[in-house]
Amino acid sequence: MRVLVVDDTAVFRRAVSDALAGLPGVEVVGTANNGRMALGRLAALRPDLMTLDIEMPEMNGIEVLEAMPADSPVGVIVLSALTVRGGEMTTRALDLGAFDFVTKPEGGSRDESLARLRNSLAPILRAFERRREIRSILGGKPGKPPQPRAVVRGEAATGTQACPVMPRRRGKPIVLIGVSTGGPSALAQVLPVLPARLAAPVFIVQHMPPLFTKALASTLQSKSTIRVKEAEDGEIAMEGCVYLAPGGRQMELIAGPRGEIVVHLTDDPPENNCRPSVDYLFRSAAQRFPGRAVAAILTGMGNDGARGLRDLKQTGCFSIAQDEASCVVFGMPKEAILTGAVDTVVPLHMIAATIVRCVGEAPA
Repeated sequence: MRVLVVDDTAVFRRAVSDALAGLPGVEVVGTANNGRMALGRLAALRPDLMTLDIEMPEMNGIEVLEAMPADSPVGVIVLSALTVRGGEMTTRALDLGAFDFVTKPEGGSRDESLARLRNSLAPILRAFERRREIRSILGGKPGKPPQPRAVVRGEAATGTQACPVMPRRRGKPIVLIGVSTGGPSALAQVLPVLPARLAAPVFIVQHMPPLFTKALASTLQSKSTIRVKEAEDGEIAMEGCVYLAPGGRQMELIAGPRGEIVVHLTDDPPENNCRPSVDYLFRSAAQRFPGRAVAAILTGMGNDGARGLRDLKQTGCFSIAQDEASCVVFGMPKEAILTGAVDTVVPLHMIAATIVRCVGEAPA
């Protein structure tokens, strides 16, 4: 994989280059110290991937992404500072099509920073390479994967699509969504389609660090009619509202004195190396609100959510997984499907409609 490293700081260009050089099958084909130079080198160097500093003088990372053609074959990994501004700019970069992001290491020795960078970049590069392979096999272009029909558990072998069988619900519905790599873009396609009067609260775990999820919630709200916000500890969940778990906190659902759903944020340890964790949220819903969930696993690396989805299934839920063709990374949906706990596998553009069909809309 040919990689172009872009950063305005010589020290960090060297650090990223050294981190990449230690990965098998990766070649750093060049560097650039600003966005304008990076754009000029794309045609000459023909990289497969570009690591892009988000904050640079002369031409920053956002301006580079805006200048790149929408159908550019070059993938982009954004490197950002762990700050409020960094979170806002990273969210915008993901909205513009960046594949994923890495936060710049702070503190520690050079060797420690190098190890953190390499450990962060390695799985992202593997996921990017896998996406290239899938698109090559399917013959799809970036952003325009083939649109397969839905696959439903129990589907007849005749090739006709069976109707999903909804389990009998034990109370008012709850919608749960777990997502990681590729999530901001996926959510930006799902949430705007949900009606403002959706007859259920929606709880989302998107793997992101602190300071980033508030910016993501704001961006998603600007695109949606349904209310979207970063979740707050102790608030009572309302129908027609989307609650995004804050980065760096675990989010669980507990029952209030009158049976209402209360959001509880904790500093419990990471699960599956994630905080917030999808498993953590799903397990709380299975334990305290059995038989009420409609749960969806969308694009993402790893297996977070698979165990929690199995717990939900045992108590009665309807479960959805995003299909491979429309995923940025098929890791989380694939692991969920392998548990046998998924009822239907659908492309991204059908996720919202499937959720609405399950829970309906509240009367005006």
